[in-house]
Amino acid sequence: MRRTHSAPREGGGVMTTPTPLFGIGGPTGVDAADAILRLALRADRHGLDLFAVSDHPYFGTRLDAYAITGVVLGRTERISGLVSVTNLPSRPAPMLARTVASLSALTGGRLVLGLGAGGRWDDIERLGVPRLGPGAAVRAMAEAITLIRALCDGGEPVTFQGEFYEVRDLEPAPVPAPPVWTGSVGPKSLAVTGRLADGWIPGQAADWLSRRYRESRPVIDEAAASAGRDPGDIATVYNMPGVITPGPVDAPRDAGGRWRGGSVSQWIEELTGAVLEFGASGFVHFPAGDLPYETALDLWAQEIAPAVRDAVAAAGK
Repeated sequence: MRRTHSAPREGGGVMTTPTPLFGIGGPTGVDAADAILRLALRADRHGLDLFAVSDHPYFGTRLDAYAITGVVLGRTERISGLVSVTNLPSRPAPMLARTVASLSALTGGRLVLGLGAGGRWDDIERLGVPRLGPGAAVRAMAEAITLIRALCDGGEPVTFQGEFYEVRDLEPAPVPAPPVWTGSVGPKSLAVTGRLADGWIPGQAADWLSRRYRESRPVIDEAAASAGRDPGDIATVYNMPGVITPGPVDAPRDAGGRWRGGSVSQWIEELTGAVLEFGASGFVHFPAGDLPYETALDLWAQEIAPAVRDAVAAAGK
């Protein structure tokens, strides 16, 4: 999605580092309907790359994630939409393919397909969706990625007979498939990400210093290499909750090593290091604390994101 350049690799050598993506997580509550578009327009004007919303269709107090995304993309000019992550069990892959192809066509490709195998099965079942075991849910996700890609990019009619999906002589949309980023957690799901996906969003807002990252990313890389893919082509994009404080804090990470925030300069230092030392591809900020959302968005988009981009670019010269 962005140009790349060379930068030092931790421990020596050179790696190709993408200019990092920056996004903001938006609200999804029905009571926030008036604010969502205002915030998305502000993010778009400030040059952010992504406007992300969660997908929880079993809650009546939440707006539909793809309805939000469609409205936001229809009113903005450059920002991309990301449903992080799509609740696949409630959105069958053939119809999801039509949805994302339509949004891509209407917006010039300003869409990333976030995809999850399904996590809150007690809630998902309340929608009338049959429960899948963990292994079956992962196999269904793998089929969905394959089928969604087959139903984009034009070409001959698609016939697909899988364990979970079956289509016959279905015409693909003449629209490029969007990038697919998963929210994979378990080993089998991570391996699917390595074999098939374009990016990974670590669960529970885990970052590059977390045990989750250290144990999970090698599974993705090994699966990618076994499938003949370059592991470096699979982006890691982090959800980043945390506070932006007026001045530096003594401990931007808690006792367990989890990032909790700090001053603008501390955010810049932390995120620049994540890109240059750990190959982070992007960050989606979820404002926390007492700082008004608009103020946090402004600091994120106008001070933190440009400074990190500049530092990464300078390191590659």
